[in-house]
Amino acid sequence: MKNATLRQLKVFEAVARLASFSRASEELHLTQPAVSTQVRKLEDRVGLALFEQLGKKIYLTPAGVELLSYSRVIIQQFQSAEQAMSLFKGISGGKLNVAVISAGDYFFPRLLVEFARGHSGVSLNFTVHNREELLNQLAKNLTDLAIMVRPPVDLDTVNLAFAPHPYVIVAAPDHPLAKVRRIPMDVLMCEQFVVREKGSDTWHSMEEGLGNHFAQLKIAMEIKSTETIKQAVIAGMGVSFLSAHTIGLELKAKSLVVLDVVNFPLMLNWYVVHRNSKRLPPVAEAFKKFLLRDGPGLIEQVVGAKPPVSNRSKVRTLSG
Repeated sequence: MKNATLRQLKVFEAVARLASFSRASEELHLTQPAVSTQVRKLEDRVGLALFEQLGKKIYLTPAGVELLSYSRVIIQQFQSAEQAMSLFKGISGGKLNVAVISAGDYFFPRLLVEFARGHSGVSLNFTVHNREELLNQLAKNLTDLAIMVRPPVDLDTVNLAFAPHPYVIVAAPDHPLAKVRRIPMDVLMCEQFVVREKGSDTWHSMEEGLGNHFAQLKIAMEIKSTETIKQAVIAGMGVSFLSAHTIGLELKAKSLVVLDVVNFPLMLNWYVVHRNSKRLPPVAEAFKKFLLRDGPGLIEQVVGAKPPVSNRSKVRTLSG
């Protein structure tokens, strides 16, 4: 064990957490053979097998389970040491660790670029996750800041709203409801929906937006990818509930339209979140202030103006 490296422990922890060599390679930006090599070297140092494969799945051996807890402590200690040293560096030369839910990847890289332009020498570690993965990042102290719509309720966190986040109902331009004005919720509930997966921020926002009508929702497909959902809606497979910040290009191309539904758009907020006990490095504190000050304007620039509720000159009202 004395010759094991921090790199090997980090690779081992990622494979154990994700239960996948391929997913670990994606997260760590390594090739799968490189990940396998690092795990094999660690097993050689330990003198014991750390994983076993049953069918297509891998599992930790008893030795792997025991080593995993120690690995996380060691990795955390190194991260704490790195953060402590960053306090002496200040903002310039610091490393910004930030994780965001998937809807944010449509505009968030632009915010990071704008921040980096004003703070030379800053290095960026930016990752995109679904809600479950993002909460795991916070719970295990794997990120300094998390960007999400719904802050956690079971973690002691600081949650600061920094920008509005509208949700809308979208359809293909030739959909029968595309030019209807003030669509009642009862009428909308007759449509087939293509939706994000259960547990996602978008799913929970949809529950709130549809209220008592949520139980009537007709789900045609449940898909983890927002891009795939948009293509399904464009193809006429149904309507969808999506973040307005994810459909800017499709609105410009007129491949999607926003339906004029009563009580929509649903207006929520983007939050910057961190653990309450987290000692943020200066670069993370600076980025948090940057989001609170400049976030709303920059997001609007990237995604365009708020999508229209309807085209008032070409709409009709449903009767009944």
